[in-house]
Amino acid sequence: MFQGKKKFLTGWMIALINVAAVCNIKNFPLLAEYGLSIILFLFLSALFFFVPVAFVSAELASAWPDRGVYTWVKEAFGPKMGFLAIWLQWIENVIWYPTVLSFIAGTFAYIINPQLATNPKYVLAVILITFWGATFLNFLGMRVSGWVSSITALCGTIVPIALIIILGGVWIFADHQSQISFSWSGVFPNLTSINQLVLLSGILLGLAGLEMSAVHARDVQNPRHDYPKGIFYSTSLILLFSVLGALAIGAIVPTKDIELASSSMEAFRLFFNAFNIPWATPVIATVTFIGALGMMSTWIVGPSRGILATAEDGDLPAIFHKVNQKGMPVNILIAQAIVVSILSLLFLFMPSVNSSYWALVALASILYQIMYIIMFIAAIRLRRRHPQLERPYRVPFGKPGIWIIGGFGVIGSFFGFFFGFFPPSQFPIGTLLLYETFLIGGTILFCGLPFLIFSVRKPSWRKNK
Repeated sequence: MFQGKKKFLTGWMIALINVAAVCNIKNFPLLAEYGLSIILFLFLSALFFFVPVAFVSAELASAWPDRGVYTWVKEAFGPKMGFLAIWLQWIENVIWYPTVLSFIAGTFAYIINPQLATNPKYVLAVILITFWGATFLNFLGMRVSGWVSSITALCGTIVPIALIIILGGVWIFADHQSQISFSWSGVFPNLTSINQLVLLSGILLGLAGLEMSAVHARDVQNPRHDYPKGIFYSTSLILLFSVLGALAIGAIVPTKDIELASSSMEAFRLFFNAFNIPWATPVIATVTFIGALGMMSTWIVGPSRGILATAEDGDLPAIFHKVNQKGMPVNILIAQAIVVSILSLLFLFMPSVNSSYWALVALASILYQIMYIIMFIAAIRLRRRHPQLERPYRVPFGKPGIWIIGGFGVIGSFFGFFFGFFPPSQFPIGTLLLYETFLIGGTILFCGLPFLIFSVRKPSWRKNK
């Protein structure tokens, strides 16, 4: 099936692809809330989520390379569950977009006026302008989108992460006052309080997305040996960068002052002021802003193309089949932008940008964890139903291996789902009813819609091929 195709990827190339796809400075402020105990939390997240996602999705992608999670779940449980899985992956991204956009707004504020980073009206305005602009940019096709993303990837990922880690190291080793106590006791969190666990959903969301890069498993020179090496390398690098980046922010920004959308820029500002180079703050803000825009442009179109596949199979009305001359699903992109605009209005109703950011992160994580639970169970079922199907990469140790890895993934995803409904300790008590209504109502709505759509679909919805 795959013979004759040149395989050119090595373990290190897989590692770099995964680092670029998953690791981002945007996630560091949330991790910094844990202080030194983030080391333990990230280790457990890797064991029960990150590594299982990588291994399971690699096996599925090597056997069913087309259409990702939609095809995997459809093969295991039928078209209805396949539609649910790809829907959850798409809608989770739609809910996640405003958090990335609020990070972009907070970053841009440090170019013009840092005080704007906590202004909900400013944040909403930047979200709407940026997302609609990126949507229209993607109308120009994957070539233009890919060109923009390639140029900005280095700026948005490598440069800011490397710089904040270096500055954090200099700060700590130069005996500046640290907001984190570096002691063995700090590594172990206080698990008697559920507030120590609620941020787990945000951590798992920050580590999500490897199933989208798993399609590269087919192009690895020696999948059975090099792909696991790539996963080991990427896991180590992502965890290392995440720990060091989070500690760099936590060392200089007090926990009570951490703003999830802008604390990475605030840390840069404090670092540069301490080192008497305040002019560097708008410079790094500009670099990070450009990089984040490129990342946003890349993610806008990816899940939308997955939804296009289900539309063409007859799961969505014919209006969503439309693609322009560049092959871009314009109506799906427009519908996506409308939903993002509506969700972003939450920034006007919550008491702060921080609380709005967390509510959106929590809902996105809850829906994504449901998708992952379905994916893990599908992998176990497919190994049992199609044991002889060619898989260039397989989860090691036969049937026990897929059960163990898949089981770990289900456990980790369930914990992320469960704790997503609990607000963090910093959340304003007066808005808890709105918070829980948003999460529970959003979960029911977005999980129920695909079943409703599937029940009323018509033969005319299927694209004639």
